[in-house]
Amino acid sequence: MEKKSVIFSAPSGSGKTTIVKHLLQSDLNLEFSVSACSRKPRANEIHGKDYYFLSVEEFRAGIERNEFIEWEEVYKDHFYGTLKRELERIWKAGSFVIFDVDVVGGLNLKRIFGANALAVFVQPPSIQALEQRLIERSTESPEKIKERIAKATREMDYARQFDVIIINDILQNALAEAEKIVSDFFN
Repeated sequence: MEKKSVIFSAPSGSGKTTIVKHLLQSDLNLEFSVSACSRKPRANEIHGKDYYFLSVEEFRAGIERNEFIEWEEVYKDHFYGTLKRELERIWKAGSFVIFDVDVVGGLNLKRIFGANALAVFVQPPSIQALEQRLIERSTESPEKIKERIAKATREMDYARQFDVIIINDILQNALAEAEKIVSDFFN
């Protein structure tokens, strides 16, 4: 079996995780790559399912031992990365890897995997629509939403570097488009 993967990246609130969850339930033989991070788990997060939660020291030691295919220090002492053993586990099971990662991580993975990866950028119909989605979530303060919108504006500039852009205006259409694009890539 070829070691193929699909990378989904997007600004926060664009619907990337919803699309990835849908694809995992489709008949595409996909398995989610669980990322590692050095932050503490949130209340409902489970080690090994949502993330591999490592201490800063454990993460740095993993970097030294070359255990990551890619990693980045997003903020001081806040590391995120993809463990090589996670990918090998998925490929050994005969599945394709699907990533749900930030824009920088997505581009890093595409550079590493080249033609064996399909890099998909999920884009909101507009920055205004994205801001409205974040407000309707009611999970963050107005200051945090403002930060996310500023970051999303910068991230939108990277869209052209991805293989495919899905504009998530109507969710059902975006889900169908994602299924077709991924299915075509594997066939």
